[in-house]
Parts: sequence; C-alpha cells; structure tokens
Amino acid sequence: MTADLDTAPTDPDFAALTERHRRELHVHCYRMLASFDDAEDAVQDTYLRAWRGRDGFDGAQVRAWLYRIATNVCLDLLRRNGRQPRAARSYAEVPWLQPYPDRLLDRVAPGDEQPDAVAVTRETIELAFLAAMQVLPARQRAAFLVRDVLGWSAAETAELLETSVSAANSALQRARATLQAHLPARRADWAGNPVDERERELLARFIDAHERCDAAAALAAAAPDLRITMPPQPMCFDGVAAIAPLLERAFGPEREGDWRLLPTYANRLPAAASYLRRPGDPVFRAFKLDVLRVRDGRIAEITTFGHALFPAFDLPAVL
Repeated sequence: MTADLDTAPTDPDFAALTERHRRELHVHCYRMLASFDDAEDAVQDTYLRAWRGRDGFDGAQVRAWLYRIATNVCLDLLRRNGRQPRAARSYAEVPWLQPYPDRLLDRVAPGDEQPDAVAVTRETIELAFLAAMQVLPARQRAAFLVRDVLGWSAAETAELLETSVSAANSALQRARATLQAHLPARRADWAGNPVDERERELLARFIDAHERCDAAAALAAAAPDLRITMPPQPMCFDGVAAIAPLLERAFGPEREGDWRLLPTYANRLPAAASYLRRPGDPVFRAFKLDVLRVRDGRIAEITTFGHALFPAFDLPAVL
C-alpha cells in the first residue's frame, strides 16, 4: 500500500502541520499491528487519507486527528487480514511479528515541538507486549492503546471508536483482563527500564561466543529454560536440550561458515545483528537479527528475525 505520486501530500503547510507526528504514528500502528512493514503501509495510508480530508479539518488538535485516522486505518487493515491468534504462548503463534529499532523509538519523545508526545518505554514496546496485544480483538486493542498508553479520556476513546462511553469502557476492561492473563507477572518491572549494564555484558558474551563458535560459552550465558523462536517460522525450541541441533548447525564442524556480529537494540532489548561468511566468500553478509530477553542475569529468550529490516536499524548489508 503506497500513496499514489499524483495524490501524495505535497503542500508545505500540510507537511509542516503533520510531519512531526509521523514517527509516533508509526509506533502506534506498530503496536496495533506488530509488524514494522505493515505499520509503514498504515502510516502512508494515514497521511493519504488526511490529505484527502484536509478541507474538512479545522486545524485544531492535529495530533488527535491524525491518531484517529491512523487507528481507523489499522482497524480496517485488521478487518481485512483477520490476524488474531487465539493465544500467544510463544512468538511462533504471531508469524507477522517484526522487531522495531531503538534508534527510531528514541525519536518519539516529548520535546518543545511535541510536548504531548509519549516516551516509548519497554513496558509498551517489548515483544511480549506486542504479542499479547495481538490476542485482543481489534477494537479492544485500540481502546487499550488510546486509553492506557496514550492517556486519552473515555469520551475521546468513545468518539474514536464511534460508540458510547460505556461500550468503550467495557472494551477497555476486557482488554486489560486479557492482557493480564497473557503478560508476564513482572511486566511492571519493565516500565522506564532501559537496557542496563548487565544486559550489555550478556550481549557482549553472546557476540563473543558466536564469533568464536563456542557452544559451551553460548550455553553458559543462557538460562536452562531458554526459549528460541524464529518468526515467521512456526518453530519453538524450549530448553537447552532442544537447541542442541541449532548449536551444532551454527557452531559445529559442518557449519555454513564463520560469524561476525554487531550489537544493536530493538524494542528496548539488547540485540545482535549476525553476518555469515560462507566458504569461498570474501565478505560477511547480513544473515539474521537475534533479540535477547534477559532474566536474572541469563538469556531467557532469543527471538530470531531475518535481515530484511537491517536498513531500518542502520546496519550494513556486508562487513
């Protein structure tokens, strides 16, 4: 979904009024859809709809106006694609899940030009939160995000959803109950908690183990109940015994090649961008992105994505 060049917003006054909200709208759509690429399409459609409807807009509360459009774009998209897992026991059940670069999340923060912007904390962007959100019906998802993340009033939420205040409140309560059942009990510990020094140290150990092809060192950094998932693939590996074939494939004598890794950050979590140099190839080529969740000083979960979003992370294609 891409705006037609003949109808794309080009008016400088319109751009000056709306463009400063683009990144936070992208994050909002990402929370609704759990896909970086789908969020990109949704924001494009949002600005196209805003442009086409600009004559009916009085210029007041432009941020709220854009959020209403963006939310409805996402609701329309969710109605069309029907994406809603019955549960999110693992990320394997949310195959459209994609990571979000921290470098772009950092651009969404309150400032002189956007004093009402909401800073993006781990609590509302971590992969577990995104996956749990996907279990919610679309309108409950929207009600929760605009009330509990953006801080809108019940009346504003009802207006956005084109329903009564009591119906909007009911949707919110149902959403809260479902999320409570699907999110980790210690979710509150994430709030406002950036990647800390222990997580950076574990990331460095993870990178070193991979570059030395040292399976023992990799296991030493991992929790016994380590889980690995690879969206969009349906596999889920639980426990160190289950990942033995993965270690052999990555580090064993029959491995595909040698590794170089770069540290990065996604969804307010430490991550490593992996590059593989196959036999006979003079360069290391982009291969995958591992996002790490740390618990009690050990790597508790690795979510492995492909390299398609490396440009969004400002990562090179080769080393």
